[in-house]
Amino acid sequence: MNKTHAPKRCWLLLVFLTPIAANAAATVEDRLARLEAAAGPATATNSGDNAWVLASAALVLMMTAPGLILFYGGLVRRKNVLGTMMQSMILMAVVSALWMVYGYSMAFGEGNPFFGNPTQYFMLKGVGAAPNAAYAPTVPQESFMLFQMMFAIITPALVSGAIAERMRFKAYVLFMVLWVTLIYFPLCHMVWGKGGFFNWSLGGRVPVLDFAGGMVVHVSSGASALVCAVVLGKRIGFPSEPMPPHNVVLSLIGVGLLWVGWFGFNAGSAVNAGALASSAFAATHFSATGAALGWGITEWLLKGKPSVLGVASGMVAGLATITPASGFVSVPAAFVIGLTGGVVCYAAVTKLKGAFRYDDSLDVFGVHGVGSALGLLMLGLFASAEINPAIGNTFAAGGKVVSLAGSFSQLGNQALGLAFTVGLAVVGTFIILKVVGAVTGLRVTPEDEASGLDLAEHGERAYND
Repeated sequence: MNKTHAPKRCWLLLVFLTPIAANAAATVEDRLARLEAAAGPATATNSGDNAWVLASAALVLMMTAPGLILFYGGLVRRKNVLGTMMQSMILMAVVSALWMVYGYSMAFGEGNPFFGNPTQYFMLKGVGAAPNAAYAPTVPQESFMLFQMMFAIITPALVSGAIAERMRFKAYVLFMVLWVTLIYFPLCHMVWGKGGFFNWSLGGRVPVLDFAGGMVVHVSSGASALVCAVVLGKRIGFPSEPMPPHNVVLSLIGVGLLWVGWFGFNAGSAVNAGALASSAFAATHFSATGAALGWGITEWLLKGKPSVLGVASGMVAGLATITPASGFVSVPAAFVIGLTGGVVCYAAVTKLKGAFRYDDSLDVFGVHGVGSALGLLMLGLFASAEINPAIGNTFAAGGKVVSLAGSFSQLGNQALGLAFTVGLAVVGTFIILKVVGAVTGLRVTPEDEASGLDLAEHGERAYND
């Protein structure tokens, strides 16, 4: 081979192959461009996360209907079954309408530390397929909106347990419209909204940990329920006349549905289908387990027999107690929180209520209010950065990152948030009741109360025999 001609031949070969290679590269790029165009614009939505959030939204709605409807309906006397069920059912329509018009905007729109701009998402404008990166970066904002709406529905429905069997229906509806507008929506923004006063992860001032609604749902409804019970007064015959539940079986079915739905309530609050959802799911279950045992054993020791309704009440107490802590604590800590909650809530329902003789008909304050308040405080000591690493490196004060893991400092933050929530709920509820009372009157007449709300307020009977 003539070596003097080798460079020339290589150069000729390179000249010949270069356009072929360039054309091949261009062809690949064209194909990729066409594939991307066919696939549409890039999106951060994760289908698995979206499926879990939508399923969780359905589970939370199930907590109201049929869960809470059956639970509360079975606990009242038979002459008030439909009236009690109606109080939860009507809120599914009323609160949903308010949420669409301005509620979601007040809760999750940008505004000041106390409430969002009511017009930002007015009539849900701009709430669609695109995620809101501040709240749920991997699901459509519409899915997040639906999930949060179910919380807004069940929270005021819990309050209805304290005023069962004696409040006028039109007064009830007006009260609830004002209550969710002036108490729930602002409190939701303060705790979970961007820039909310107590928000620990989105620019808040006082970092309060509340994973799924200890302050927002249970303490607010529990404190408000106590005020409602006191302002309305006792039912005729309370406490001298026995007023046993008319159908414990209905209530037990309701409790079972509440327990199942609570997995969506707590684990769904992770707003993704990852490890945090699994952790919250497990914490929820084992807290309910501990509380059922705590309530049941306490009742057994003090009364000689563990009642079925008592164990069921303990289950609900455990679920309420773990709600604020579910995404921040380990399973053993959740069990301890639940066990403690079962004992404390039993004491609140039997001893505290007996001592002050208020007629909280279905023990909303003793179970939800006391239970979740306890959970909020215990969370201040049990919060773990191993379970939820974000609490160890997200909140900053004075230019320095501050860990929100269990400590006396975080216990102080939790106590401050608890005190504020109780104050807002108590004062706000009292004012709203006075306004509603002046407009419509609060209680049914003694004659209507004696005949029952089913006939007096709705013209129907639950049973024909």
